[in-house]
Amino acid sequence: MSLAEVQNAISEKKICVLIPTYNNEKTLKRVIDGVLDYTASILVVNDGSTDSTPQILSQYPQITVINLPENKGKGNGLKTGFRRAKQLGFDYAITIDSDGQHYPDDIPVFVNALLQEKEEVLLIGNRNMSQDGIPRKSSFGNRFSNFWFWFETGIKLEDTQSGYRLYPLHKIPRKYFTPKFEFEIEIIVRTAWRHVPVKNVPIKVLYDPIERVSHFRPFKDFTRISILNTILVTITLFYIIPRNFVNNFKKKSFKRFIKEDVLESDGSNRTKAFSIALGVFIGLSPFWGFQTLLVISLSVLFKLNKVLAFVASNVSLPPFIPFIIAASLFLGAPFVHGDSDILSQDLNFDLIKNNLLQYIIGSFILSTSLSAIAGVTTFLFLNKLNPENN
Repeated sequence: MSLAEVQNAISEKKICVLIPTYNNEKTLKRVIDGVLDYTASILVVNDGSTDSTPQILSQYPQITVINLPENKGKGNGLKTGFRRAKQLGFDYAITIDSDGQHYPDDIPVFVNALLQEKEEVLLIGNRNMSQDGIPRKSSFGNRFSNFWFWFETGIKLEDTQSGYRLYPLHKIPRKYFTPKFEFEIEIIVRTAWRHVPVKNVPIKVLYDPIERVSHFRPFKDFTRISILNTILVTITLFYIIPRNFVNNFKKKSFKRFIKEDVLESDGSNRTKAFSIALGVFIGLSPFWGFQTLLVISLSVLFKLNKVLAFVASNVSLPPFIPFIIAASLFLGAPFVHGDSDILSQDLNFDLIKNNLLQYIIGSFILSTSLSAIAGVTTFLFLNKLNPENN
């Protein structure tokens, strides 16, 4: 794209550039000057800087400056900028860090990628984390973040921590829970939960140890990020996955659901069979209250089909529980010299409590046996329907 085409597209798509800054006097001017080559629609959020930032910003009357009285974190600065951008009528915001690590001449990359999309999208700059000069902690932190983002959304990205992004302002959440660096994780996860595509675009990156000032505090911020991911994983397991499953089921006929979400889902027939077997095993095992957490976690660990495993784990739906308890107690009796006539008694939790070892042994025998049967049956069935997908 030519410079004129980029400038026209920025205007037509109502894109602004948002620059949160805190004590980056060495690099701020260079960043602003670079962005001005493409657009004057710039919002700078001065997050309580105590250096010469106010004097530098006073040299740019053509841009919008938001001065916050005290530093409250990057997340708070971004939230403030998003609100003002929407008030000014913008539909998209490209965020660029003020520490000089991002190149303003990558703005056309975001604009061009947006023009190629037929729907709203959130774009994240993909840095080359293997290049010389990238701090090891940044490379590790990015891999760590990529894994949890994939676990929480099912979307695989190569870079989830870059602050160089394009946000669809009317699709991101309105309220957030985090004010600092972890905000940039929260916003992409919760936007993805709204079924907005999140994608990477290639960008350059510069880590200059002389000019660059980082406000990332490794211990405190990593702890905050870990706590956030714990919360997001919990929400994913107990709300997002069940919600998506129910919504997909509601939108489709049963035949279409089985065809698209089961038969034609990702993975070989063997992987699908193991997924079903895992779900049945967990569903019948004595892990009451933790079955969903276990089945999803193990599916991720062993790279199985999470949807199939989750569906199969529901073999322990309430109507089936009395039969599962009875079968478990019956199968466990010979191994603990238990009462084989136990089925003549009332099936309740007191019965389980009084015969706990018998129940646990029997439940594992039952879950192992039926999971093996379910896995083999599923494999034979799928192999007959789709023999080329092994």
